[in-house]
Amino acid sequence: MTKQKALSNSQIIDGIALIFSSFFLISSFIATIYTKEWGSVFHNWYLIMITPCPLVTDYLEIGGLAAALLNAGACGMTCFLFMVALKGESHANTLAGYFLVVAHCFYGLNFFNMWPCLLAPFLYLRLNKLNFNDNLHICMFATSFSPFISEFLFRYTQSSSYTFGVLRLNLSGILLALLFSLMIGFIIPAILPGAKAWHKGYNLYNGGLAFGLFGFFLYNFMYRTMGIALHPTIFPHNLAYDVFGRSFRLFANLFFLILFSLCVFTGWWLNGKNFKGYGRLVKDTGHSSNFAEKYGMPLCLVNMGCQGFLFLLYLNFIILFTEGAGFTGPTIGVILAALTFTAMGQHPRNVWPILLGYQALYLLTMFFCHLNGRELSWSLTTQGYINAVAFATGLCPISGRYGAISGIAAGFMCASMCTATNALHGGLVLYNGGLTAGITALILLPILEHYLPHAREEMPSTGLSLRTATIAVIEEDRHAAPEVSGQSKNTSQGPETKEP
Repeated sequence: MTKQKALSNSQIIDGIALIFSSFFLISSFIATIYTKEWGSVFHNWYLIMITPCPLVTDYLEIGGLAAALLNAGACGMTCFLFMVALKGESHANTLAGYFLVVAHCFYGLNFFNMWPCLLAPFLYLRLNKLNFNDNLHICMFATSFSPFISEFLFRYTQSSSYTFGVLRLNLSGILLALLFSLMIGFIIPAILPGAKAWHKGYNLYNGGLAFGLFGFFLYNFMYRTMGIALHPTIFPHNLAYDVFGRSFRLFANLFFLILFSLCVFTGWWLNGKNFKGYGRLVKDTGHSSNFAEKYGMPLCLVNMGCQGFLFLLYLNFIILFTEGAGFTGPTIGVILAALTFTAMGQHPRNVWPILLGYQALYLLTMFFCHLNGRELSWSLTTQGYINAVAFATGLCPISGRYGAISGIAAGFMCASMCTATNALHGGLVLYNGGLTAGITALILLPILEHYLPHAREEMPSTGLSLRTATIAVIEEDRHAAPEVSGQSKNTSQGPETKEP
């Protein structure tokens, strides 16, 4: 009997993208029956694609649950096809890019506005003779600027006011969108390394800080300086959405319970039908760490499921005990966003202090409001706070390196700023939560380094490849670093190091 050949990290990552995308498409079909929208799902998807989408635009409000899942499936399958068609291997950065694409397909990113930003960086890569697959994550992360594309096409250059559901295009809008995407394709690779240098790797959502600050300039130049107002889009009520109380709690919980259970089971099976090594993974600080290379993708799959269960439990807890948004499009999206770096730094042990920090701010604010006889104007289930907490988990290296108390402080600070940063870029940069997390790291890190210098002094040299640089361009020569190629081919049996 021949022994089954083990799967490489790259094959497992490609498989994750395929399974998740297929699951979205299958769930879209089920949702058409569940919501009784089987006759209008493609028309609703069309409405999603022709609607301006600044943060936070709920695609369940525009097109319904089935159309939003179809949108996520189509965009995810597109990313998967790029992953397998381009020569080279997928890596942890690629997986991070995939998750952020499908996450925002429920609020702000769609199969139409993703293409200009997705394709533009390929021109930069071509001119600089860089490997396409090694840097595919750059193209995926560029879709953060997709709301700008929709604005330029549908509203910015239009003389008449925007009408929901009516497609109007003009030549100036198309040209502006194309020129904008080309600029983004060449700007993004230049600004990413600097952002990581600012926060020293303590904000895993590195692109959020870089893109948010550049979006701050773009929005003020294109709108404030030009005297153009960004008007909110008025949507008609989605009847099916209203019938379910504007929250698909049962459907979303079943959807994610099945998906996360599948992740844990598959990881367990690929890891030799055991969880050996996961104890070492959750003890990792998460700072400048590539779990895929250090522990293997099977354990990353287990981690993905466990992280998903933790975040789903947190959301159900706050929805049960506070009033606000439920399982809306953005809420469903950020559950997926919380998985982004489960192969590059996030795990339940270094994430829970961040979540606790959000609750600490809420309880403290509620206490002071009670003392002053005032009503609290927000809750943990206010949509902005739900969205922000998923990206705040990118601060997990702080709790991993400096301890749980520091992680709670990071979550506390991030929660206090999360609803203010959106105004900086007009909601036209999707990674707003990453921007808030980056600002938090810029403020908190010098304080921690001053009062807890021993943690910084104990930092070992990781010696990892450039693939660990969260979203930086990979320029390394494949032939000059053969050991990197070997690392990326970790098999499903995991690394040879033994668990202590």
